[in-house]
Amino acid sequence: MKKSIYILASLIFILNSCQQKEEEKPVATDKKESFCLNEQLKKSTTISTISEQPIHEQLTLSGKVEYNENDLVAYKSLLQGIVTKVNFELGDYVRQGQVLAVVKSTEVQSMAQERRYYQNQIDLLRKQIQSKKELLKDGMASQPEVSALEHELRAAQIELDKVNATLSMYRAIGDGQFQILSPKNGYIVQKNISSGQSISNDADEALFSISNLKQVWVMVNIYASNLKYIKQGDHVKVKTVAFPDRIYTGKIDKIYNVFDDNEHVIKARVVLENQDLNLMPGLSADIIIDKENVIGTAFAIPNSAKVFENNKEYVVVYKDDCNLEVRKITPIASNAEFTYVEEKFAKNEKIISSNALLLIEELNK
Repeated sequence: MKKSIYILASLIFILNSCQQKEEEKPVATDKKESFCLNEQLKKSTTISTISEQPIHEQLTLSGKVEYNENDLVAYKSLLQGIVTKVNFELGDYVRQGQVLAVVKSTEVQSMAQERRYYQNQIDLLRKQIQSKKELLKDGMASQPEVSALEHELRAAQIELDKVNATLSMYRAIGDGQFQILSPKNGYIVQKNISSGQSISNDADEALFSISNLKQVWVMVNIYASNLKYIKQGDHVKVKTVAFPDRIYTGKIDKIYNVFDDNEHVIKARVVLENQDLNLMPGLSADIIIDKENVIGTAFAIPNSAKVFENNKEYVVVYKDDCNLEVRKITPIASNAEFTYVEEKFAKNEKIISSNALLLIEELNK
């Protein structure tokens, strides 16, 4: 009897324990709602339809913006002297004939003294000729004497004209000084002159250089392995680090068929219009050239649609505002606009081509 009571009590205890455990079990929460594009986010999101396209590869080469050497004027002095005044700074726009500097020169002083000498000689000879002609009337002088003085006058005048022409060419302004004038309209792109500086006519370095800058050169570095893709006349796109969103278009104007031993490249030249002056000499540039060969077809993904994570690339496939799928892609080729991938997509399938990273973060929450 006691044993039966003990068994019954044990069963009651076990049943009570199970009931208590069921009561303590947490209530299941509702399933997480799927992420949907709201109207505000959709306004800043671009949705693009992708398609299968011929694979057009591009080659990106390095280069640098340089002056148009056919337009560059480098000024070297024809005389020695000391610079007394400089009227310009690097980068200034100057006009042809503008006074850029003043130089005091012993050579100009010597020519000025020579001019005074010949002028005095001419004044004296004119007086002597006048006197001889009066004596000739009175029979006290001969015509050959007058003719000899007139010959000396003509010779002195010739020498004076030479000196005056030389002083005018050097833009002499008195006190042994001469002016340096701008030879053309343009921008000061190099400056190696300052007040108090001694200059000479045999210096290797120009005192300054002027370029219009409305047209510049981009010098392209071509490695030997890329030569087969490039020829004169090819159209190119040029981007600079200063204005990465601005694309300039031009073409290969010249290929220099001389190997540069220092850089181990062959140089090519692209001529670009530069009316807004944003292409400043010295800027590094990327030169993008389309390869002529087509290597089949593949689905083209806009580069702006790709998201990089853990050394892999993904896109967000759009089906509707509440049906977005993160899909891994495998690139096989690319250019400045598209990445071509191994994966296949449905006809007229759409992907997110802006804000993709933000949407992936939301989908992974």
